[in-house]
Amino acid sequence: MSSSIAVDVSALAINVTIPEDLRWTDIRRGEEFRLTTLNVRLLRDGTLAAKAYGRPTAGGRGTYVSFPVPDRPELTALMSEAAARAGELWSASGGRG
Repeated sequence: MSSSIAVDVSALAINVTIPEDLRWTDIRRGEEFRLTTLNVRLLRDGTLAAKAYGRPTAGGRGTYVSFPVPDRPELTALMSEAAARAGELWSASGGRG
């Protein structure tokens, strides 16, 4: 790739498994979900956008529905640690796909 080409990165994203002791439940459309995964995006403006995903507690596949991530220090720390680990993995890969 030529250095004269401007690369516009609109976001970076990582998926993080929520440790068992940090998981929580939430209700959507009358159905309870157990949240097990975070999707954290670093946006172009430097802000973070995070959503939680999970499965219905009653079983079944359920739907892919996002939930807000509660403002809890331990979840903020998890996202920070995950971002640092993602950076380490990216660096170690040499940036090759």
